[in-house]
Amino acid sequence: MYRTHTCGELRAAHVGQTVTLAGWVQRVRKLGGMTFVDLRDRYGITQLAVDDKTSAEIRSVVEKLGREFVVRAQGKVVERASKNIKIPTGDVEINLTSLNVLNASDTPPFTIEDESDGGEELRAKYRYLDLRRNPVKNALILRHRVAQEARKYLDAQDFLEIETPFLIKSTPEGARDFVVPSRVHHGEFYALPQSPQTFKQLLMVAGYDRYFQIVRCFRDEDLRADRQPEFTQIDCEMAFVERQDILDTFGGLMKHLFKIILDVTFNDVPCMTYADAIRDYGCDKPDLRFDMKIKELTKQVQGKNFAVFDSAAYVGGTCAEGCADYTRKQLDELTEWVKRPQIGAKGLVYIRWGADGIKSSIDKFYTPEELQKIAGEFGAKQGDLILILAGAKKITLSGLCELRLEMGNRLGLRKRGKFAPLWVIDFPLLEWDDETQRFYAMHHPFTSPQPEDIPMFMDGGKEELEQVRANAYDFVVNGVELGGGSIRIFDSKIQQQMFKVLGFTPEEASYRFGFLTNAFKFGAPPHGGIAFGFDRLCAMFGGSDSIRDYIAFPKNNAACDVMIDAPSRIDDLQLKELAIEVATEKE
Repeated sequence: MYRTHTCGELRAAHVGQTVTLAGWVQRVRKLGGMTFVDLRDRYGITQLAVDDKTSAEIRSVVEKLGREFVVRAQGKVVERASKNIKIPTGDVEINLTSLNVLNASDTPPFTIEDESDGGEELRAKYRYLDLRRNPVKNALILRHRVAQEARKYLDAQDFLEIETPFLIKSTPEGARDFVVPSRVHHGEFYALPQSPQTFKQLLMVAGYDRYFQIVRCFRDEDLRADRQPEFTQIDCEMAFVERQDILDTFGGLMKHLFKIILDVTFNDVPCMTYADAIRDYGCDKPDLRFDMKIKELTKQVQGKNFAVFDSAAYVGGTCAEGCADYTRKQLDELTEWVKRPQIGAKGLVYIRWGADGIKSSIDKFYTPEELQKIAGEFGAKQGDLILILAGAKKITLSGLCELRLEMGNRLGLRKRGKFAPLWVIDFPLLEWDDETQRFYAMHHPFTSPQPEDIPMFMDGGKEELEQVRANAYDFVVNGVELGGGSIRIFDSKIQQQMFKVLGFTPEEASYRFGFLTNAFKFGAPPHGGIAFGFDRLCAMFGGSDSIRDYIAFPKNNAACDVMIDAPSRIDDLQLKELAIEVATEKE
């Protein structure tokens, strides 16, 4: 028997028992005539004690131990003379009667401690060692808990967990597909699913009513801290539902998870339209932990011979409470911050309401009374600072969004442990692209228009189509989109119109999606669904900005796995079997 107990299990109640433990050597400490070995496994650490009463054989083994050696230890549980209140097993230790090295270890390239001396790339290369550290282990335990609680909730709501295929047909619309060449069918390819979208709709046609899956998805896109080429979704679909049914059911799922995992209670989750979110916060995923709404000032400030405002399509600003004492140096630094390429602003205008009255960087164009009126648009008071940007509407609103978030950070308003959820609804159904001169689906081609907008969608021109709202919804918390979905099109006429608006010929639509549209001919119910970013959800619960911390074997920012050296070339025989020719460097 390798072990009778784990290294995190023993307590004072076990004193006097003979036990067997197995695990990894965390460290060996010599203190005078005593030697202590910290033995670690997934469950915790137990101290092994060696003194002059311990057999010479055991002392000899201990002398040769190094970090990360795998050992089996047997002995008697005794009370520790010097207790360690920092660990659950800190009241006891093991007086050894037997110690066997099961496997020696090379010296690890970095310390297996909570605070490691290994850099990110080094730890990624030796991820199997990094996984032994408590922060990573705890992240994966949290991930497991979230998955199990999601399953419990959905099972209680009569959802069935059903697996869908990983080798599917490529339908290039949106992010790029990862493709898999077929050995049997030369020149033909599978794609890895960006989501199980069409399959879960087919399950609704099949009558399964309520489906979910915690599923791996794949997108060949540029990476950020919250993106990976392969990621996990809590993917769900329901039949015979309207939008409110979805919001109630999955708002309930989020309430359940936040309560169980973090002991955070939500009341009703508010709804905000896409138009209001863009107008007031500059983005479709606003952080509502603090106010600082954006206000448009275009009409109020134009016509005063200030060229920057007069020539701008949009002028807007936000009010930072209590920041009127910002120095000129601080304001100059903030101006340079908004001029960064990531923000794209050409400059920053400020109005400062200090103890000596209202002062501004545009004093010579606006009277004190006019500045006071602008301040009134924000409900500003003495002590506040108004920050204003101008330019093209889309870019300026985006810049104001980033400026608002930055001021929220500087003022300590984006507090960890505080959560502000909301549903964002009524997105545009379509996006027009000037370069290709065509519409694209803002979500995907199966999203239904809002019922009241269907006549405009079916018969409208370009201007009308730009006004059509999607029957879609995103779940947002603290400025992070955790999930999104829509009520689907189930009427074949509306679906055909969608394909037409997106520029698909009937032949193209049939080739790409014929399997779905054919299925709809056999009685498709009204249905809708949602998918939550499982990795993002875990990262939020764990208080991290990066989803990589919550994935056992993540890719780096270059979409590479440096541990197994992937992606990599395959040998010529495999290429020949797949009928693939790869150009040489010389070619």
